[in-house]
Amino acid sequence: MFNPLPLVVLFVALVFVVKSLKVVPQQHAWVVERLGKYNATLGPGLSIVIPFIDRVAHKHVLKEIPLDVPSQVCITRDNTQLQVDGILYFQVTDAMRASYGSSNYLVAISQLAQTTLRSVIGKLELDKTFEEREFINHSVVSALDEAAANWGVKVLRYEIKDLTPPKEILHAMQAQITAEREKRALIAASEGRKQEQINIATGQREASIARSEGDKQAAINNAQGEAAAILAVADATSRAIEKIGGALQTPGGMEALNLKVAEKYIESFAHLAKENNTLIVPANMSDISSLIGAAMTIVKSQK
Repeated sequence: MFNPLPLVVLFVALVFVVKSLKVVPQQHAWVVERLGKYNATLGPGLSIVIPFIDRVAHKHVLKEIPLDVPSQVCITRDNTQLQVDGILYFQVTDAMRASYGSSNYLVAISQLAQTTLRSVIGKLELDKTFEEREFINHSVVSALDEAAANWGVKVLRYEIKDLTPPKEILHAMQAQITAEREKRALIAASEGRKQEQINIATGQREASIARSEGDKQAAINNAQGEAAAILAVADATSRAIEKIGGALQTPGGMEALNLKVAEKYIESFAHLAKENNTLIVPANMSDISSLIGAAMTIVKSQK
């Protein structure tokens, strides 16, 4: 007669073995309770528990988890409403605290992130909220990390996804940006005109300086030329005088000088008679006759 007892025993033993062996995946942590009380935290790999006495009460993922923080309305320091939403990154570091420190640490983190964000933005003016995103993120992370330590959670970072002011504020900001750009354009144009005038004045000044330097050098060159000419004439005159003086010391030199003087005297009167309608006659006409007589006597003696 067939006896089912061995099969039943085998089945119970198989179930007992299956229930006693637990394989925990990598980057996971399982919390085991024994008779309703915390007993141990199972790490990755194969673990053995007591069936029907021990049970896996909580399973936690130890990877970095992104948590979308719901959008909310925040009031800035200058009483402006902002629609803000962000994303929070956290990681479970203590599976036991995450299981028993809070009934739902995800909701707790999300709610705390919202309240902290409202508090931080309430201290800033509207314009600063767009400039101080890094400060806001750091402030939220600091506040959350201190509170989440009791929940076995490490808050890694918080990022604001969007800051949306009301439509009226957006229009006013757009008008302000447009006015600022027009102001910068006018300033740039005026600076360009100013620089143009400076360049023109600088060019004219440099041209004037160059012309004055040229005139100065030309005057110097002319003066040097005139000085050289005067020196040359003086040198030639000096040599002529020396030669005349030497010639006067020779025989007949004085007579030649007298003849030359008489010729020059007559040529001067002849030149005056040609150039003017009025004839100028010397007061003492005997001077001319005596000069002519002296000149003829010198000519005859030379012959």
